Amino acid sequence: MIQCSFKRYEKKYLLTPAQYEAVRDGMEAYVTPDRYSNYTICNVYYDTDDFSLIRTSLEKPVYKEKLRVRSYGAAEDESRVFVELKKKFDGVVYKRRVVMNAADAVAYLNGTEPGADSQIHREIDWFVKTYRPMPKVFIAYDREAYAGRENPDLRITFDTNLRGRTKRVDLRSGDDGQPILDGNQVLMEIKIPGAAPLWLAHLLSENGVFSSSFSKYGAYYQRYIVRPSVIYQSAPVLELAPEIQKGVLCVA
Repeated sequence: MIQCSFKRYEKKYLLTPAQYEAVRDGMEAYVTPDRYSNYTICNVYYDTDDFSLIRTSLEKPVYKEKLRVRSYGAAEDESRVFVELKKKFDGVVYKRRVVMNAADAVAYLNGTEPGADSQIHREIDWFVKTYRPMPKVFIAYDREAYAGRENPDLRITFDTNLRGRTKRVDLRSGDDGQPILDGNQVLMEIKIPGAAPLWLAHLLSENGVFSSSFSKYGAYYQRYIVRPSVIYQSAPVLELAPEIQKGVLCVA
């Protein structure tokens, strides 16, 4: 059965290759590989024309939300995809999603096809009506996933080869893109409904691993769509790249 609603804490950590090896080896006795273990995740992030949703998210408000469509591997018209509305309030992540095929998902979010009569569809409909978002950025990465042996709700994932693009923003257009992270960094995510187990806290501390406020979409946006300008105190002022200012950056 496909889970359509989530409520959990999510923590992210940027690891060096050495830290990745140490953490993966240290957790081996406490976790088991996910059912699919290794796979590629593809996402299309929807945003306003001026990227107001990601700009707001990067300001770290108490409440934020985003809309994306996700597939496992590059999709085709009839491939199953997830239309996801993800919200974060006071450190807790709430995710609501519906399942449909890729072609129908595009039509639904473009407003050319109605959604089903469900609470989650109504929430997505409200988001689309309020923000009028459009597909803005494609993000893909290769994932290695584990679940806790004693608590299957504990999930630990390692993402590598993070990449994105602002052209061909469609899950059916392959999974290539520009690199988001430099070098061989690995993004680890810990997802759990409550507190993390003690063994995991000790493992992270022993290897000097600390949580990081990191957004894949945000990192791509900052690296390729905007550039830091004049810095006042500790906050960078982000200036739109020339092609955005002129309105010539198009989504194919």
